[in-house]
Amino acid sequence: MSDHDQLLVIVDPVARRSDGESVRIAKDVLSAGAEAKICLPDSPEEFTRALARRGSRHPVVLGDDRALLRTVTLLHRERELAEGALSLVPIGPPDALELAHALGVPRSTPAAARAVLDGAVRRLDLLVDDSDGVVLGDLLVPAVPALTAPTSSVWGTCRSLVRTLVRPAPTALAVRTHRLRVEADGVLLADVDTPVEGVSVRSVAGTAEVTVHPATAPAHLARARTLTVSGPDFRYRADGRVSGPVRRRTWTARAGAWGLTLPRS
Repeated sequence: MSDHDQLLVIVDPVARRSDGESVRIAKDVLSAGAEAKICLPDSPEEFTRALARRGSRHPVVLGDDRALLRTVTLLHRERELAEGALSLVPIGPPDALELAHALGVPRSTPAAARAVLDGAVRRLDLLVDDSDGVVLGDLLVPAVPALTAPTSSVWGTCRSLVRTLVRPAPTALAVRTHRLRVEADGVLLADVDTPVEGVSVRSVAGTAEVTVHPATAPAHLARARTLTVSGPDFRYRADGRVSGPVRRRTWTARAGAWGLTLPRS
């Protein structure tokens, strides 16, 4: 990044509330290395307006995976993803930054801020669905339910203990299956008469790498530009967020659709 480049630094409200010290460090590093305009939106609507008014400034987001996904989604819907690149300084708890780190963004705040100033833009693939949503990382169909128990369920815990004492515990958990029709570039990979445990998808070399997990057969893999899943109402998990229910959804792989500033290798 040259000395003449200008930055629009958008501080996500969640980052500002959760880790003000890291926000301060990031702003100091960025302001010392470039002309930086700092925006402190208080809501998603203000975040959207700040990004839309960036002009020629390079957008830098201080926040977590959700803030990154929001930014990419907004730029995609403005049809401006291909026009430039964006940067991220990850701020938040580790479980809210898994996507950012998987994409190659440094874990420490100072290193990530220096990468904004000294790094290089890397073009990354994207999955776009037929509702104009985007997927930056992994996609799971259907969504895998969280296996967590309510902490306040004391009586539920007691009942479970009693059941365990009076009868043998099952040797394995029952596997839930789903009846889905899965098509990759028009080729049928699974149909509703063959139950599947699920479908996992990720972007690889400009295509969607699709892995179908049948209930009674080994998993099989395919690569395609488009993937269509249909069947009874289902939810799906994309970049850690659950969407749906839907009865049909199509995703299209787009090679090098967006640019992210990362450390030079």
